[in-house]
Amino acid sequence: MSQGGLAPKELEDLTKALDSEVKPVNIRLREGEYQYSLAKTLASFELELHFPNVKDLVKKLYGENKTDDPQFVAKIQTILKKMEKMGIVKILPKEKPWELQRYALHSFKFQDVEKNEVVLATEAEVEKARALMYSRPNVEYADKYTPTNLNTRIVLPASIIIVSFVAILWILTQSALNLPLFITTFCLAAVSSTILGVSIARRKRKTD
Repeated sequence: MSQGGLAPKELEDLTKALDSEVKPVNIRLREGEYQYSLAKTLASFELELHFPNVKDLVKKLYGENKTDDPQFVAKIQTILKKMEKMGIVKILPKEKPWELQRYALHSFKFQDVEKNEVVLATEAEVEKARALMYSRPNVEYADKYTPTNLNTRIVLPASIIIVSFVAILWILTQSALNLPLFITTFCLAAVSSTILGVSIARRKRKTD
């Protein structure tokens, strides 16, 4: 990742993953197994705008001591290579020759070989990542925002906020409070408010 923001190719990879529909893959992604754990951990890194290498993944999943075990690290690299061949992860180019390769997800939603839908990030987490991505300083990314694109990124979250608050009022008027629905709707409104604020700020900078 470039200092202070995403590099253009990193931005493209992350945006594609966030926007991707459910991607069928010919591999099992069962909770508790290596492939699922690696994919889930990789997703958690990417949602924070970081593309991890194999040692980052090993450290977060199994502890720092395991990063000093070359055989274990090599085993995880083999699994990641298999996941790359199956279209789950992609290997990113090295920024410097001596660095470890970093990994990115092709999607945050998969249908595995057993026809199970595997969702690695909730809609709220995806929207939060988008808001974080837009707020990071990045000249290349900022230049892509034409007035039309900015208007779209203002109108859409504003519409979501309005619909969310109408839904919240409707939920509160019911005889029995649907707490999961209320929390989900409230979080969606909060995330959309963040995106709206960032988009308005970007538009103001464009017009100043």
